[in-house]
Amino acid sequence: MKMPKVWEILKEFKNFCKFHGWKTSEKNDWVEADEEYHNFLLVRNVHPTSFKNIVSNEKCIVQEGLSYRVVKASYTAWLFSEEPSETLIKTLYENPDFSKRTAIYDLSPFLNGKNLCIKLNCTDSPVFKEFENFLEKEFKVKLKPHLSLSKELDVKAQPLTETV
Repeated sequence: MKMPKVWEILKEFKNFCKFHGWKTSEKNDWVEADEEYHNFLLVRNVHPTSFKNIVSNEKCIVQEGLSYRVVKASYTAWLFSEEPSETLIKTLYENPDFSKRTAIYDLSPFLNGKNLCIKLNCTDSPVFKEFENFLEKEFKVKLKPHLSLSKELDVKAQPLTETV
């Protein structure tokens, strides 16, 4: 089976979004739902400083005919074709404001033939939730939370014990 490329996956997902009544762009990688822009960035690798600047900026370019305008991106998903660095994960994980608006999907295991994608998504984006469902249904990909997120969820789930 030939493995799709990240841009092919996103193109299929954007076509799927039209069935929800969401607006998409042919040339840009965003989805507009409920008057909010959900931006997708396809990357192989990114320097942590650049990542931080882009996440802080919250911008998305929208083309209308021959003109462009810059809008606020309510949410941004980073689709990595290579495993993102731990520094990058730590940057997102340690900043609650970033993690509410930003999701990371490590698609490298899937692109290398495994039916697995590692996710770090603490957003409430309906588009990103639907993207995850799309990966599971259309590509039979198992989404697994990033190890950092799994550890955090385990710590929160453990009962507090009192020492006497």
